[in-house]
Amino acid sequence: MGGPKLLLTKDGEKFFIKDSSRDYDNQYGRLLKKDLEQKPGTVITSNTGVSFAVIDPTFIDRFEKIKRAPQIITLKDIGLIIAETGINRESKVVDGGAGSGALCCMLANVCGEVTSYEIRDDFFAVAKKNKEMLGLKNLQVKKGDLYQGIDEKDVDAITLDLPEPWKVLAHAAQSLKIGGWIVSYSPTVPQMMDFVGGLVGNKGFVHIKTVELIQRDWDVDGRKVRPKTTQIVHTGFLTFGRRV
Repeated sequence: MGGPKLLLTKDGEKFFIKDSSRDYDNQYGRLLKKDLEQKPGTVITSNTGVSFAVIDPTFIDRFEKIKRAPQIITLKDIGLIIAETGINRESKVVDGGAGSGALCCMLANVCGEVTSYEIRDDFFAVAKKNKEMLGLKNLQVKKGDLYQGIDEKDVDAITLDLPEPWKVLAHAAQSLKIGGWIVSYSPTVPQMMDFVGGLVGNKGFVHIKTVELIQRDWDVDGRKVRPKTTQIVHTGFLTFGRRV
């Protein structure tokens, strides 16, 4: 089996090829395996005359192909979690619930050790499969319920995508380092309010901020420049707290 390849058109369309040891067909025609095996940066042409640049896929290219069960946290929100908490290759992180595994997989790409809890069998299976597809050996997907407790101690950050994240605060206070971060992603206002209320009412935490991050995509075609007609405006609220 040949290695994975990524094809890019001049217009920025991407095609991820899992197996480059055989011919590949898409809407622009057929590309021969001998061309797919060319070195990165080579421009190849389909049988219909459409050109593609061949490159080796990076983590984000493989990440975009993960299997989805529930709706995943968007890249803009994941990026803010990483930037605000400063987690890095030395960080130990607990995540719950895993869902499809998008957040925990992305965290494992930048952190030293990540453990993600998931209570549902179907979601657990999807998250574990995505972990294996991405080859993340520093990620453990654990069948468990964070409402009942957290096994890991001396943790740098805890991320939550749960219906009732305030129920984790008592356990988080026992697992987080002093100065460690707790971050909750909540789609609705009542969820966000109740979590902030839990932080404020718990002497072990300080509420740092709550953010709604809006991303506005644009179409740029020569001098025809305008915001894209369809936008995803609201995804969720991110609330950041610190252990004191």
